Amino acid sequence: MCGIAGILQLNGQPVAPALLRKMTDAMAHRGPDGEGCYTDGCVGLGHRRLAVIDLSPAGQQPMVTPDGQFAITYNGEIYNFRELRKELEQAGCRFVSRSDTEVLLHAFSCWREACVERLNGMFAFAVWDRSRRELFLARDRYGIKPLYYTLTGDSLIFASEQKAILTHPDVRRDVDLEAVLEYFTFQNIFTDKTLLKGIRLVPPGNHASLSIQAGERRLQFKQFWDFDFREPEAPLSEQEYVEELDHLFRQAVTRQLVSDVDVGAYLSGGMDSGSITAVAASQIPYIRTFTCGFDLHSASGLEMGFDEREKSEHMSYLFKTEHYEMVLKAGDMERVLPRFAWHLEEPRVGQSYPNFYVAQLASKFVKVVLSGTGGDELFGGYPWRYYRAVTNDDFEQYVDKYYLYWQRLIPNRQIYSVFQPVWNEVKHVWTRDIFRSVFKKHDRTLTRPEDYVNHSLYFEAKTFLHGLLTVGDKLSMAHGLEERVPFLDNDLVDLAVRIPVHLKLGNLGEVVRLNENEPGLKTHRYYEKTKDGKLILRKVMEKYVPSSVTRAAKQGFSAPDASWFKGESLDFVQKRLFDPHAKIYCYLDRDAVQALVNEHLTGTENRRLLIWSLLNFEWWLRAYSIH
Repeated sequence: MCGIAGILQLNGQPVAPALLRKMTDAMAHRGPDGEGCYTDGCVGLGHRRLAVIDLSPAGQQPMVTPDGQFAITYNGEIYNFRELRKELEQAGCRFVSRSDTEVLLHAFSCWREACVERLNGMFAFAVWDRSRRELFLARDRYGIKPLYYTLTGDSLIFASEQKAILTHPDVRRDVDLEAVLEYFTFQNIFTDKTLLKGIRLVPPGNHASLSIQAGERRLQFKQFWDFDFREPEAPLSEQEYVEELDHLFRQAVTRQLVSDVDVGAYLSGGMDSGSITAVAASQIPYIRTFTCGFDLHSASGLEMGFDEREKSEHMSYLFKTEHYEMVLKAGDMERVLPRFAWHLEEPRVGQSYPNFYVAQLASKFVKVVLSGTGGDELFGGYPWRYYRAVTNDDFEQYVDKYYLYWQRLIPNRQIYSVFQPVWNEVKHVWTRDIFRSVFKKHDRTLTRPEDYVNHSLYFEAKTFLHGLLTVGDKLSMAHGLEERVPFLDNDLVDLAVRIPVHLKLGNLGEVVRLNENEPGLKTHRYYEKTKDGKLILRKVMEKYVPSSVTRAAKQGFSAPDASWFKGESLDFVQKRLFDPHAKIYCYLDRDAVQALVNEHLTGTENRRLLIWSLLNFEWWLRAYSIH
């Protein structure tokens, strides 16, 4: 796990090593164990190393093939690198290290772009082909590892983090107002944009190339993989699915334990992290586990159940882990916001500062940590979302229904008033079009509720999951910690997308009947905490965690901020968001924003996500000196 950076001068001018060093220095937190750079005239590759596999100097990057034709800078882990190495050795490749980097380098040398389809892991990498004068970029299937790029003047600049790109003197710090509108609609960015104009993400499951020799001026993209949730044509029996899922889950966790440094695990009170820990603990005695809890003295309502330390402590006892906890209080958010915003770089889904703290805790003891991210998105963990759009006349009606739900921060009816200061620059943007564009391909004939649920699962894997992964990478790597996600093992994902919906959701039939036969919308009963969803995963995980966990209602990982914002953190919220000189009011209307915030402070509406997003945006503007 590392940080990568690079520059390609399209005009043929040489790259200055000092500029590369400046880029990698901006990401020193991602790789405290080493640094390096490679230049070949108009191209430069930089690297910061977090040593996890083959800690010796032989694993240093950038790495070059013996004949000098290919040079690579790489961030990630290839979990099947040992199998690929054997195949490459049979093809005549010779290795001087035990690293997965060298395997990837030889894989590209032998198979070119086709190598990405054979990688089971998380990765973002760049390869320079010296003979062809061509740069190749690639990002893993799911977008676990980020890769940003910009084209400015005669330079293609790329890096694991935007802050590295911003060190380049030709890169401007202009806010992308369309992306800001997108974020304040969905609390996420569904396109490949960032909040900085001109800086974009290589889409997940894509690779790109640019040939100087061919006179190209733009990256040429190609998608090599995409999620494909659909009902199987010849379904297996439920028991066969259970057995195969159990096998692939254990295999996934085992694969991701490969490491030359200590591996730990996040252990909340939930089923996903608990099951991962159970399998890992069977192979690593006294594995270290980490939990973040919350002081609930000033919480109320549903937030009284947000602290899961008792459940995690029980599982730690069952699995005999070496367990560490930290407890967040009102005020911890405001203390961490400056550092948090700098590391996160752009606001994304959820109130994620607890993730920053738990990663900080874990990094004191291990270099690698396992996370349960992905279980919900693959196995239907949010039924109250999917049930909103299970019966439709056509695809467009489905989009209309689901789009309304995903207006998480500011509904359309209020967008104009909130964005009044910049309305002329964003009024042409229709966020419904952005929402619909996620479905670049879809079945034209959707007849069954299951078809629409599978489309919802696809949408959330492409957007919500990608947002979670972006946050997970930034906040773990802020502390030099590698976060691994066993649920996103290729074999496990390939099975999950083909499991019938009725094995994931238990109340689909009842919801359909309510929609069809009863007047009014009755499905609200399924929008609250529910034990529905992930049915087949619950059945498998009964083998690993107590039934009290597998049968528990779904609960997210969040601080009780709804209570804190109108209680112990009230002064902070008012001071920052009612300040007429706050930077956000260069882009947003102060009266409209404050009216929405007051709805939360007076108890009229729960606006915790909006308040968090406003605070996050304010500190992002400060952290990156955006005027």
